[in-house]
Amino acid sequence: MSKYNQLWQYIKNNKSGSFELTFEQIKRIAGVPLDHSFLRYKKELLDYGFKVEKILMKNQSVKFTKNS
Repeated sequence: MSKYNQLWQYIKNNKSGSFELTFEQIKRIAGVPLDHSFLRYKKELLDYGFKVEKILMKNQSVKFTKNS
């Protein structure tokens, strides 16, 4: 069980094929701030039918895309 499980569940329940969440939104949903470990944990998202498309540092957001 990872610290991002709440975020993965939120993403799994999302009806959009592609969407963006800000770092602040991720913090509110997951209950923990986004940190460098996210790069390691993001692989878990594949089990929920999504992937991390891009991490946009300038916008401080992450783009998620549904796996086809």
